[in-house]
Amino acid sequence: MKARPGSGPARKPGTEESATGDGVRLRRVNRWLAEDMRERLADLYEDSCASAPSEAYRSRSRLNFLSRLSGDIRRPGFAMVIAESEDLAGCAFGFPVRSDGAWWLGFDGALPPSVEQLTESGAVFAITNILVRPTGRRAEVARCLQERLLADHQASLGVTLVDQDDHPALDSLRSWGWQDLGEIRRPTRSTSVAALVLPASERTAMRLEGLAHHAWTRWPG
Repeated sequence: MKARPGSGPARKPGTEESATGDGVRLRRVNRWLAEDMRERLADLYEDSCASAPSEAYRSRSRLNFLSRLSGDIRRPGFAMVIAESEDLAGCAFGFPVRSDGAWWLGFDGALPPSVEQLTESGAVFAITNILVRPTGRRAEVARCLQERLLADHQASLGVTLVDQDDHPALDSLRSWGWQDLGEIRRPTRSTSVAALVLPASERTAMRLEGLAHHAWTRWPG
């Protein structure tokens, strides 16, 4: 399977399920079904993360994930896409970014005009989690999940925030096409977080060229 942002797997109009071409099915689920899947999603979260040093740490991490999931489910416009084969293979979820710019409060420096314009037009979607079981197809499944989620909401730009010291998560996101935008410091956090963006099309990527915070790489092919 070859995935590229903006060209997600085809699906029939009006359906919520699509196939990636290698036996993995993508399916959109609503907030009520996501609630029912909480424990399965927590299992997926544990499987998708690097091995934790202790059972106590894993337990705290699982509870923290469930708490964040509950908070996201309550957000207006919450959406989730899951990947299934014989079992739950992955998921991605998030919510639309409000056009008032509140998402970018605490951004270090001036927000690039192109990102500000996309936010004001309601074309930005926050993907707060992408979870995929560690298999040889992990990158392909992750790319299809994020593409499907953005396509379902006709979003031009995906955004996410990651702790600066969470190097495994940052490395994974960058390998899936995400680009560093800058840093955000929130009053609720003791340290700043990395802000990453994912163009949903080549046209959006071209609009974002020349951002001051990083040099854009060649569009993935």
